Amino acid sequence: MMSVMEVCRLLDRSAIGTDIRESSLLFPIIEGIHVLALSLSVGLILITDLRLMGVVMRNRATSEIWSQFFPWMMSGFGVMFLTGALLFWSHALSAYHSTAFRAKLVLLILSGLNAAIYHFTIYRKMDQWDTAPIPPMQARLAGWTSLILWAGVITMGRIMAYTF
Repeated sequence: MMSVMEVCRLLDRSAIGTDIRESSLLFPIIEGIHVLALSLSVGLILITDLRLMGVVMRNRATSEIWSQFFPWMMSGFGVMFLTGALLFWSHALSAYHSTAFRAKLVLLILSGLNAAIYHFTIYRKMDQWDTAPIPPMQARLAGWTSLILWAGVITMGRIMAYTF
């Protein structure tokens, strides 16, 4: 069985990894699409988190905002995930040795856990607080946690850009 480092070395040295890394256009195009998808996905997450915290759009139902934003959020996340995988592929060995990359992965996992906990708990009771200008403490806490985690993910991503 191959170790994680051996898999990263294999990806890094593959034709696809080399082509992306050494292309004068391919890497910047993929990175640009990654940043645009991040802006779409995390921008909408920011708005929904601020609504959960009762900061913006207090006169609109949380479910209404969620139903309008969710398809766009997930589309942006999907593109962000795909382009992020390609960027990783092109620098897999550097990423393996990067503390910022490891921190980014941990923050992404925690962000996913925060979303899952929110959706399996307080979200299921949304009919009880949907139109409240300020949602219950659990929803506000999920919003704050999400904002902090995504700020960390973005920060670690920017740090990675300067270390490769």
